[in-house]
Formats: sequence, C-alpha cells, structure tokens
Amino acid sequence: MKYLTGEHESSAPESIVVRQAVFSDVAAIVELERTAPTAAHWRPDDYARIFDRGAVPRVALVLEAETRVVGFLVAVNLGSDWEIENVVVAEDARGRGLGSRLVEAFVDRVRRRGETTVFLEVRESNRSARSLYEKCGFTIAGRRRSYYSQPLEDAVVYRLDIRSEDSEIRTR
Repeated sequence: MKYLTGEHESSAPESIVVRQAVFSDVAAIVELERTAPTAAHWRPDDYARIFDRGAVPRVALVLEAETRVVGFLVAVNLGSDWEIENVVVAEDARGRGLGSRLVEAFVDRVRRRGETTVFLEVRESNRSARSLYEKCGFTIAGRRRSYYSQPLEDAVVYRLDIRSEDSEIRTR
C-alpha cells in the first residue's frame, strides 16, 4: 500500500492474515467469487451452509489485508482426504504470493490433523492457478475430459500426498 507522508510517497507493509472464515464473511466471499471468472460459482446459500453444524465438513479460510477480505479458500473433507473446491484472490491483490499463503495455511492445517491427501481440479487453461498448485507441490494425477462447461474444457486433477516428505510447500 502507498501512503503519503508530507510530500513523499512511501510503502508500508500491509497486515495480512489468513484466518478461519466466519458467517459474517459470506458477503465478502460471494463478492470476490463473482469477480473471478475461473472460480467455481456457488449460490450465496451454498457459502452460508459451510457454517451449518451437521453439514458436510468444510473448511473456509479467508485472507485479510488490513480489514478487507482479499481472498478465500474452501475445501471439503472426504474422510482422510480433502478436496480444495475454490480458491480466489482479489484481482488487485494477485501476483504477491497471497494464493500461496492461503494454500500453505490450508495444507498446514491438514498436516496437523494427520490427514493424508489434498486434491483438486482446475481448468486446463487456467495457467495461473496451475502454476500456483505446482509451486505448492501438487502433481498432476489425471484429467477429466469435458468436465467444465461454458466453455467446454478438460479439468486437470492435482494431488498432494501429505505423508510424503516432498509435500512440504515450496513457498517457504
């Protein structure tokens, strides 16, 4: 962020925090998701249900810069495995390693719980997301032909084996 101090402009470090999402974050999450064409598009009620007790176990993390939510990650628990369902970083906050911070925080959480695998699928053409996942240690595990619509496109399936010594996030 740029700050004006007298006649000079200077940069001050932003306070960036990854934290567990709370119900009051739903509006900001929906707003961010709507600005990201490659994100999975859910209804606002679907995001709200993340916080329902008894619902499918999910984790939602938000990335907060100062007091603004600039990113989020949603994942679902499938026994000892996890699937990352959605990761979004605000357009004006991209390119600063914030997506890596979100994924790293999530993988650290999975590792601490002693769970074994994280996987996800991403549009084949989404090079920035694929680069992020590869940088974080995910490897290609397969492909789902014609998985996405509008436009029709294959999904590339990525996997991270938490038990492997090679699964340490490479952003550290």
